[in-house]
Amino acid sequence: MSAAPPHLLHGTPAYRRASWALFCAGFATFALLYCVQPLLPQLAGHFRVSAATSSLALSLTTLTLAGCLLLAGALSERFGRKPVMALALGVAGVLGLGCALVTSWHALLVLRALLGLALSGLPALAMAYVGEEFDPESLPAAMGLYIGGTALGGLLGRLLAGLLSDLGGWQLALGGIAVLALAALGLFVWLLPPSRHFRPQPLSLGGLLGNFRAHLAHPALRPLFLLAFLLMGGFVALFNYIGFRLAAPPFGLSPTVIGLLFSVYLIGIVSAGWGGRLVPRLGARRVVQGGIGLMLAGVGLCALPWLAAVIAGLACFTLGFFAAHAVASGQVGLRARGAKAQASALYLCAYYLGSSLVGYGGGYVWQHAGWLALLGVLALLFAFAGWRARAL
Repeated sequence: MSAAPPHLLHGTPAYRRASWALFCAGFATFALLYCVQPLLPQLAGHFRVSAATSSLALSLTTLTLAGCLLLAGALSERFGRKPVMALALGVAGVLGLGCALVTSWHALLVLRALLGLALSGLPALAMAYVGEEFDPESLPAAMGLYIGGTALGGLLGRLLAGLLSDLGGWQLALGGIAVLALAALGLFVWLLPPSRHFRPQPLSLGGLLGNFRAHLAHPALRPLFLLAFLLMGGFVALFNYIGFRLAAPPFGLSPTVIGLLFSVYLIGIVSAGWGGRLVPRLGARRVVQGGIGLMLAGVGLCALPWLAAVIAGLACFTLGFFAAHAVASGQVGLRARGAKAQASALYLCAYYLGSSLVGYGGGYVWQHAGWLALLGVLALLFAFAGWRARAL
């Protein structure tokens, strides 16, 4: 019997190529996904819709992404990781270009929903690729780099969208981000080594449902799925409506300046890798709970009426979120017993359902009860998440 092919070891050229390829994939996914967030006030004005309705440009995308993640994870068990990821990112880039050309609100929502469907073929597969191909000791650092790519994508998607919208409106912003995502696709295809530990499985509805039942019954995975829903939901809700808050008195900031404030995502790039490196020393539970504590501190600072305090709050909030998310997502690959792409798909399904439901629901609270009420709801969500993280 031939020996199993080696895993990707930290410090080797193949490890670096794979890490940077996944960084590019995370960047493109989150740039396409979240580029509309700083544009929500402009979209609300242009299409004459409410703040909560404007958030559908993001919430519908994450909702279709969440719903189709389970199918994408199953397809990748049959057709492989890299081909499905490349196809998904290519289709999403083309749909992103289409979003820049629409003239009606409903057409934009349809394209954004389809974009979420296309992107569903990437996040769970990237996590599964890391879990299969990287040496277990190198896995936390590799997952941290992938999560760092998602943070950079979220940052540049928002930052460049704000800058480009001031130059040529929201249409130029969406089109420019789509072009960047297609460039990242080219780097991804060139850099990512083919899977060496992937074993195709026949498509079977019974097997698919059996794998999902097994993952949902796993006592070590259920708390991770709940954490994904709560943390991502609260994270998106805060960043969805901070733009409305900062555009209004007493701040009165422009779209460009609001977009620049999303540079706090740079902290997320650092904290994702930092959180993964702390796990061997402190354990997953302590790192996740520490991250949630930082998120709560950030919520408190955002309640203050001073711009410096809000910036500090956003930085603290982002630091905690990416550290907690990087550790929790890495634990899924370590704890799942087989069918890792489907386990990752369940985690990310909960993650994006939180983004859609809590993100949209936050708009209702913002419109009817105001900023402080929204922050109070988020604080309760994060306190509950910290309590549930004891199960780790």
